[in-house]
Amino acid sequence: MYDIIVIGAGVTGCAIARALSRYQVRVCVLERASDVCEGSSKANSGIVHAGFDAKPGSLKAKLNVAGARKMPALSRELDFAFVNNEALVLCFEESQLDDLKALYERGIENGVEGLELLDADAVQRIEPALNHVAGALLAKTSGIVCPFELTLAMAENAYENGAEFRFGEAVQQISPISGGYAVTTGNGTYEARIVVNAAGLYADRIHNMVCPDPITITPRRGEYFLLDKDCGNLVQRTIFQLPTKMGKGILVSPTAHGNLLIGPSAENIEDKENTATTSAGLASVRERAALSASDIPYNKVITSFTGLRAVGDTGDFIIGEAAEGFFDAAGIESPGLTSAPAIGEYLCELIGKRIDLTKKPDFKATRKGVTHFAQLSREAQNALIRENPAYGSIVCRCEQITAGEILDAIHRPLGATTLDGVKRRTRAGMGRCQAGFCTPRVMELLAEAQGIPLTDVRKR
Repeated sequence: MYDIIVIGAGVTGCAIARALSRYQVRVCVLERASDVCEGSSKANSGIVHAGFDAKPGSLKAKLNVAGARKMPALSRELDFAFVNNEALVLCFEESQLDDLKALYERGIENGVEGLELLDADAVQRIEPALNHVAGALLAKTSGIVCPFELTLAMAENAYENGAEFRFGEAVQQISPISGGYAVTTGNGTYEARIVVNAAGLYADRIHNMVCPDPITITPRRGEYFLLDKDCGNLVQRTIFQLPTKMGKGILVSPTAHGNLLIGPSAENIEDKENTATTSAGLASVRERAALSASDIPYNKVITSFTGLRAVGDTGDFIIGEAAEGFFDAAGIESPGLTSAPAIGEYLCELIGKRIDLTKKPDFKATRKGVTHFAQLSREAQNALIRENPAYGSIVCRCEQITAGEILDAIHRPLGATTLDGVKRRTRAGMGRCQAGFCTPRVMELLAEAQGIPLTDVRKR
């Protein structure tokens, strides 16, 4: 019998687990995939939104602004990549300037700091690669984060503070029992006093197992181009266009690791597993991105990918106690990544009204990520090689990732067991050749570390 079961190990579930791990409760995270960050959290823009877009008074607005304020300190505590690079929302027509001003006023009402309206000349001075615009909204608190690192950092920290993670556990049934719930997966049954539904695209199925009032989660497909690091300085800030009912539109943005990201499209679909890219979707991304910048070097694209956003049917995050002892964290679409740390704390407040949450005196708030060898000074690199010769062997040429980093990723808390697991923890395979060179050696290291045949190593 656990105190709390969290269903889902995406960024929301891991943030909730980390927040709960501060308290003297027994927490278990059930995840249907083989690792954390296997769903929507692995394929998004990685933007830390300032909070000017959400409807005032909504959970999105409240938790977005709170999450954005937490991100700089959290990145230092948990050692993940975060850059406060600011954002611009572009207005292309004089007739849209009132809409831009309304967005500014909405941000002020939401409590966003560092907002400023700029004229065309000011925009051109700070971002010369952009096309001519009528004006823009500057958001100084906006930033970019590595979504894999954020999710993994919170998961590892939760694990080190006692939270259990069980993978390959697709929930099939939830039944009320005396004092809580029985959660049945393909591998067995787990019992808990409290259940938290953070199942992303499948949060409607989990909710509807328990609650008489159903909810619906619609997958919204977003397609992206990722360009080589040669292009990462085309713009310094995250460039948005005025938002529509389908989202914040096509962005042009550097990533936290120096690439250039273009996208996403926005298309509601039915299949919760359909992450294929489409020629039509990518063409629409190119067409709409050209409004912001005409000279995007698409000959430097190293990959394209699709993410699925979990869009709820209320227009807001669905967070709260939906049945006695059953809590939803559903419909966490954009700005869910930014909001996740605040969602975790908010759920703790709600759960604390149901069961006693006493803080641990020995909670460990910090975590050290994988050492990125290429970012060290030559002196530090040499010292690390003397200590562990595996750091002297380059495995991924594009990203300069060493065997030492890969072995760290495998052996650390909640370590990697698959190629994608290594990739998300180290960036091996994320570079220009997209794993064309390093895959065989990464497979060898995974097989050796796990004591399995090379033929048993999986991509995910």
